[in-house]
Amino acid sequence: MRRSRRALLAAVTAVFALVFSSAAMFSSAAPPAAAAEAPCVDNPFGSRPLYLKGGFNGWSASPDYQFAYNCNRFELTVNLSGSSDFKVADAGWSADADFGGGAGGGRVQPGVPLRLALRGSNLTYTFSGVHKVVLDVSTSKTTPTLTISSCAQNPLDPALIGLSGDFNGYAPRPADFFQYSCDGYYLNVDLQGTHEFTILDPIGPATTRLGAPASGNDVVTANQPFPLASEADGAIARLRFDFTGEHTLRVSFEGADQHPILTITPKTWVNPGLPAQVTDSVARQVKYDSRDTAFKTPYGAMTTGQKARFSLTAPPGVTSAALVVETRRLEGNQDVIEYLDPVTVPMKRTKDGDREQWSASYRFAAKSVYGYHFELSIGGRQYVYENNDDSIYWTTERGSFGVGQIAFAPSDPKQLRRYRQTVYDPRFTVPDWAQDAVYYYIFPERFRNGDTSNDPQPGGATYLDGPIEFHTNWLDKPYVPGNADGSTTDDNTYNNDFFGGDLAGIIEKLDYLKTLGVNTLYINPIFEAGSNHKYDTADYLKVDDSFGTNEDVSRLTKEAKARGMRVILDTSLNHTGSDSVYFDRYANFPGTGAFENSKIQPDSPYADWYTFFPDRTNPDNQYSGWGGPSLPELTESDAFKDFAFRKPDSVMNTWLDHGTAGWRMDVAPWVSDQFWREWRTAIKAHRPDALTVAETWFDSSKYFLGDEFDTTMNYIFRNAVIDYASGRNAKQAYQSIELIREAYPPQAFYALMNLLSTHDVARTLNELGDTGTSTPTQVEQAKARFRLAVLFQMTFPGAPAVYYGDEVGVTGGADPLNRATYPWADQGGKPDTALLADFQKMIGLRNQNEVLKRGSIDAPVQLDENIIVLTRKYQGVRAVTAFNNSTSPREVTVELPVGYGDKPYTDAMTGRAVQPVKGQLTLTVPALSGSVLITK
Repeated sequence: MRRSRRALLAAVTAVFALVFSSAAMFSSAAPPAAAAEAPCVDNPFGSRPLYLKGGFNGWSASPDYQFAYNCNRFELTVNLSGSSDFKVADAGWSADADFGGGAGGGRVQPGVPLRLALRGSNLTYTFSGVHKVVLDVSTSKTTPTLTISSCAQNPLDPALIGLSGDFNGYAPRPADFFQYSCDGYYLNVDLQGTHEFTILDPIGPATTRLGAPASGNDVVTANQPFPLASEADGAIARLRFDFTGEHTLRVSFEGADQHPILTITPKTWVNPGLPAQVTDSVARQVKYDSRDTAFKTPYGAMTTGQKARFSLTAPPGVTSAALVVETRRLEGNQDVIEYLDPVTVPMKRTKDGDREQWSASYRFAAKSVYGYHFELSIGGRQYVYENNDDSIYWTTERGSFGVGQIAFAPSDPKQLRRYRQTVYDPRFTVPDWAQDAVYYYIFPERFRNGDTSNDPQPGGATYLDGPIEFHTNWLDKPYVPGNADGSTTDDNTYNNDFFGGDLAGIIEKLDYLKTLGVNTLYINPIFEAGSNHKYDTADYLKVDDSFGTNEDVSRLTKEAKARGMRVILDTSLNHTGSDSVYFDRYANFPGTGAFENSKIQPDSPYADWYTFFPDRTNPDNQYSGWGGPSLPELTESDAFKDFAFRKPDSVMNTWLDHGTAGWRMDVAPWVSDQFWREWRTAIKAHRPDALTVAETWFDSSKYFLGDEFDTTMNYIFRNAVIDYASGRNAKQAYQSIELIREAYPPQAFYALMNLLSTHDVARTLNELGDTGTSTPTQVEQAKARFRLAVLFQMTFPGAPAVYYGDEVGVTGGADPLNRATYPWADQGGKPDTALLADFQKMIGLRNQNEVLKRGSIDAPVQLDENIIVLTRKYQGVRAVTAFNNSTSPREVTVELPVGYGDKPYTDAMTGRAVQPVKGQLTLTVPALSGSVLITK
């Protein structure tokens, strides 16, 4: 994808966003001052719910992002990571319930109320974990304020705590358990008189058993914080309180040591309908872990015909258990997700020490992505064991696999969070060279101007039948439409400013790319088109004049091959440009286009390539456009398929025959699976070793069944690594990587195009703090974090991709600023040569060690808030890679897997020898960096 997201909000940002888990839970942290001091008012929208809508949920009305109304404000708790665009609206984007940025803009600052406006601009916030979102309507329902603030992490998670007192026989009932909500545990009670009690998890550790100090005051005073004691620190005494009816009990955790504090007030907490907690002691101890072969074998993706064995363990008390397997249907950009044809397999019980094991087997006959969960009967109630509530970057369905959770059986199966099982064709192969690739990712208009004679000329070239702009200064910033970009024009058009980059420039710099260490060039579209991004194809069989000639492609691939490099091209088979040979809305081409001169042409040879609506009068609305009228969508007609890939001289074959090594396919989810199946068959028949790469952003398992794509652009990896490098919790970031390791067939996983920056998202340096206006200190730290991200990228399975200019410190925010020119020194630029040297070293590290390219990988041997330690092996060589996103060095001692502790290691970064001792390895991981240890 390519154009400004502002121009394509409704259609494109359904995938472009940052994730993640969201739980619609009420937060009782102090509301904004205005709301706290204002009287309660009726919900101004009645029964219509409001939602947080953004790229993280496809801009849809997702129940997981539904606000709860409380007194005079709407509240929601979400777990998101990274910068995200969003709005607040009802399900139908009603005129009175579509809130965005007002006069104060759309940037929300932490803890600062922002006045919103109806039909306002997109809102933006940089999330970093669990947050409370409050829409305050106490003073206005048309211009409410929005406040976003961070929530405290639950220090007792996953424990539950309940009230255990003389009023319930010192055994908490389901209604006696607290709910955790943003900044503490809350419970409403209705009691009279003086009662004694403690607070505890009946099956939890000593840290969850709270009361009064054994020697000291045990009387809690209303409205006064009472420091609690924990059994972990010694004996505790029962608490006493004089209840006078309805009260709210709150347990919070204060100070650096997270000391538990109890506060009892008159009833203030309003439970907006949080899901009931499972409190049954047997149900809470049911366990399953999809990554542990004691519970599921074989691990990960499977081939058709294989049988999988699933096992649960639980204490005695489970009456029955069953495995339920369903076929998953996913269509479009996660527009349709449903599970069909359930098969229930009873599980058999066996004794397993003081626990019981329940097991069942299932043979997966057909290739597909399946969903599965478990149904249990315990104490006369029906439960499900389902996927956990973790969020995965860009992926609508929550859950990271591994250890799941027990829940009450839902009335609606759509509420289930299923585990997923990928089953692929055993004949599925990926070109062997793909896992050795190091991509250099080029936006050709901005890389290098090697031939000024073909530069686009204002007054000659046009875009959408309008004028273009040309930068005479190579180091200009890309224009942002409007006066704010510094342009001397009043041009309000995106994608029509040019710098003159071309194929000759790429050829000129092949030796530079060779010294950088890359071996595969991925180049954004080069075919004739009016825009600077060239996804609005005008002629699939002709290189754009401003980029060169068709012969230049052959010259590029030949020169690249001579240097050990391959070239992969990019195009869209989902849409063309409206200003094209095939559509010709502006009558700029010979022949008859399907919409020649803005009129439907049934006799055009391209008529059935598009979908038309002749009853409409506005030309913009007379055809189906992808994100707008400039990109008319293609049908999947036989005529188009013949042209695109079926015929010997098809588009795909033509450019493969020019020496290219494969194709990256734009907006793959917007094209049908059947189209891609036929397309893959044709590509592989013509060139078996051609690589097929999808542009997908979410969990892409469905594309890796052996009949569509070899691999994809790994945006999940991008977000996980950038979040980790920025200092966010390693456990939270890495769970998304663990999901794809489990979900993807290994041949696809080891060939993933592992991205950091792209032409569709802000550059990594920008994300890490170098925004162009940062202080020198901020820039230096951003570059240190960037080096950490690149080190992780170069030592992880898959094919790393370097976005042009990243290696010399180019930064930039969202499109179009992420498409700045490479700062060549001979053009007056100032490339960061120190950063370049570090890139060369890290790429070289990968290229020189097969274990870092092809080595297997398992779950981390250590994973905490800051540290990730991974192990890899290949043909007798072992590697241990350790990373630290803290600003201080960390010494860690890890237990090595069997076979990793019998040889000495060399630190590839420093040359220092490191010797395991009794199967353990102790190392000091540098701050904002890592260690790469490889056996001799």
